[in-house]
Amino acid sequence: MGRIVMKFGGTSMAGSERIRRVANIVRRQQAAGHEVAVVVSAMAGETDRLVGFCREANPLYDPAEYDVVVASGEQVTSGLLALTLQALGCKARSWLGWQLPIHTDDAHAKARIGEIDSNALLASMAAGEIAVIPGFQGVTDDNRITTLGRGGSDTSAVAVAAAIGADRCDIYTDVDGVYTTDPRIVAKARKLKYVTYEEMLELASVGSKVLQTRSVSLAMKEGVRVQVLSSFIDDDAAPADAIPGTMIVSDEELEGIDMERQLITGIAADKNEAKVILTRVPDRPGAVATIFGPLAAANINVDMIIQNVGRDKGETDVTFTVPGADLLRAQTLLEAQKEAIGFNRIITDGKVAKISVVGVGMKSHAGVAATMFRALADRGINIQAISTSEIKVSVLIDEDETELAVRVLHTAYDMDAKDEAA
Repeated sequence: MGRIVMKFGGTSMAGSERIRRVANIVRRQQAAGHEVAVVVSAMAGETDRLVGFCREANPLYDPAEYDVVVASGEQVTSGLLALTLQALGCKARSWLGWQLPIHTDDAHAKARIGEIDSNALLASMAAGEIAVIPGFQGVTDDNRITTLGRGGSDTSAVAVAAAIGADRCDIYTDVDGVYTTDPRIVAKARKLKYVTYEEMLELASVGSKVLQTRSVSLAMKEGVRVQVLSSFIDDDAAPADAIPGTMIVSDEELEGIDMERQLITGIAADKNEAKVILTRVPDRPGAVATIFGPLAAANINVDMIIQNVGRDKGETDVTFTVPGADLLRAQTLLEAQKEAIGFNRIITDGKVAKISVVGVGMKSHAGVAATMFRALADRGINIQAISTSEIKVSVLIDEDETELAVRVLHTAYDMDAKDEAA
């Protein structure tokens, strides 16, 4: 039949009962005739617990030893799932990151995968054995354990799928697919049958929590078809091939599937934003570089940037956003550079949110931004900053207006659930 990689997140692996449910889902895929590899996360909350131990042991911990500790969570769940599959009569074994091996660079706690030696894994799967692989981890050239950063199991699954030439990578989560927006905010949000890599990458980067950004980027680069679906299904449910999740595919594949696509695919909200304003910055060449150079050197990502029109005195105000978690670091760094930059004062606001509309239809249709601005204005929602890409428009608004803005835009773009699927 086919070759499938299945990935299960922490909530799916949280305890023996849920692991048994996962094992039954996996068993059904193999019974359908597929060669199966499974990538698992640590149990929900386990990585946080292990990180806490590291901090208690040494607040200035060695990242290499940190990786040894936190990688153990996935080792436990991979072994438990293999044992559970064996109890169900399946041939199964676990493959740790160093046993495949999954080669990474040596950037501990945020390593990137270079290549995966898959020959032994392929031979095992061809012999009818279910391979269970701990996500989130790999090994350096000098045989040190590494981890890929939080949410890295998604990236592990896509990388394994690429390495073994899988027909599909199924990402099982606590939601049953990708929706037009958060269903907890908009009850009429629609589940999407298909989303392009580009759209999913933008949605992941602007606040959608369904998939890790790096995993989507890797899937697009390697051409891995990714399906998002729920692991919280009945034990007697049909295998994933018959369950309607959301498929992440290329533009070319989608054009052949859905010719009448909606203009906007999704709306995302991200409250993890903070606004920074530097007043009376000298309006001269190189002034902006003195602001953003030090931030880049400190690995602080800057998103929206607005430079106001220069004043008569040769000064201007510069507004930008940073992740909320980096606000204090950014403020401290800029204060230390105040003389070099030449600004008057810093004004910060951590109570803001970024609202984004995403869709490949923007490439060929005008008026998307105008619709957004008009809909928000009609409800008295003030826009504080704007950024755009070829398939995205994002605005910064007051955090208290987040849910209202999402609902207003969902209606403005006619995205409420109807009888037909998107």
